[in-house]
Amino acid sequence: MTAAVGPQPATTEPPAAGPQRARVMLYCRAGGADRDRVVEAYHEISRSLAGTPGMLGNELLRDVLDPESFVVLSEWESLEAFRSWESGSQHRGTTSPLRPFQDHSRGRPFGLYGVDAAY
Repeated sequence: MTAAVGPQPATTEPPAAGPQRARVMLYCRAGGADRDRVVEAYHEISRSLAGTPGMLGNELLRDVLDPESFVVLSEWESLEAFRSWESGSQHRGTTSPLRPFQDHSRGRPFGLYGVDAAY
């Protein structure tokens, strides 16, 4: 038996099963004085979510080219952890301060992404 030499064909196998970190993006839009309200709501919600099982952290991002556009990016240890929190009774009440600012122009005001690769 001889060992294969040279480039090996790329594998098309799906990623290994198991917990996959997840990132959730909530798109918000606010102009004028409402921009400060988005920042305040973000801090209020973040304080309430401190210690939430499975949540690794979150950030408030503002579009440099469109200062009325915001994204709240949260990172979760797994999609299952996020879904468990999302289906819980406190989800709606805790996140309600940002609800008036959700940007529905994309069709839905959020994105849910699994991490396939990272360096």
